[in-house]
Amino acid sequence: MDTFQQEIDERTNLTANNKFELLLFRLGTDPHGERSELFGINVFKIREIVPMLTINKPAGTQSPMLGVVNIRDQIISVIDLPAVVGCVPKTGLNILLVTEYARSTQAFAVESVEEIVRLEWSNVLSAESSAGGNFVTSIARLDDDKDNTRLAQVLDVEQILHEIMPKDRNFKVDSLDDLIQRAVKPGAVVIAADDSKVARNLIEKGLQELRINFEMYKTGKEAWERVQFLSQQARAARVPITDKISFVLTDLEMPEMDGFTFTRNIKNEDFLKNIPVIIHSSLTGSANEDHVKKVGADAYVAKFDITEMGQTIGEILRTIIARTERA
Repeated sequence: MDTFQQEIDERTNLTANNKFELLLFRLGTDPHGERSELFGINVFKIREIVPMLTINKPAGTQSPMLGVVNIRDQIISVIDLPAVVGCVPKTGLNILLVTEYARSTQAFAVESVEEIVRLEWSNVLSAESSAGGNFVTSIARLDDDKDNTRLAQVLDVEQILHEIMPKDRNFKVDSLDDLIQRAVKPGAVVIAADDSKVARNLIEKGLQELRINFEMYKTGKEAWERVQFLSQQARAARVPITDKISFVLTDLEMPEMDGFTFTRNIKNEDFLKNIPVIIHSSLTGSANEDHVKKVGADAYVAKFDITEMGQTIGEILRTIIARTERA
């Protein structure tokens, strides 16, 4: 097996221990030139890192879009990331981070790349406001010194893309009223978890439109604690967990506990394992989607394919009905 494949396998195996790798980079100083913040993106989403290329600027291109580049015969849009978060590069835009989000490819121009660090998700704390404004989803502690640790701001790239390159995200799905009435127990809720504000808004809108009761959480840890609490209630009442939880809809990348660990926790416990789990993630690609199956998830939906989400929820409800009829 070559070194490249070994690196992929090693990074994939990190998810078994609630760990991940973060690419650290800089965008310049704040508008007052007082400090240079560290920012980060999950390495899983980085396709490649290349020196700045010649950018073609089509007519009508406006900031923060810089134009497009040609990388191996693929035309890729380039986004001025410092302009997005309000930083001023001191040495210019020198590096392109080519990323894959939700089955789309784009490049982010940054000032410099620092290093790749391996972290536990427990060292990543939810934070939706900081120097990066609305585009920072969490803060990562880069070492174990809690008093003097280096910090990096993890960008909410989903929010950035949503605002810069908006798409039609209206929830389009055939009525599921009959399936919901047959599959969802009265009083049962969907447990949903996502650290991205735009994703939470989308999920909330979709579940409200389907008239499915839900509870929304920002981290896998919060969602898991709620599942455990409802499990205790169900055990005390001597009813199945499906009387309390209809299904789980979770992101993969979340502070404190990732979706891989959250899903494994559910599927590894006999009392909980029949809860259907749908992964809703921008971590696309065959390797990631295959890994989702290995942790026991029942379905995978790429962000932000709204039609696919509705169809998947329908399939999960049919599965619940079939399981109930067999019991």
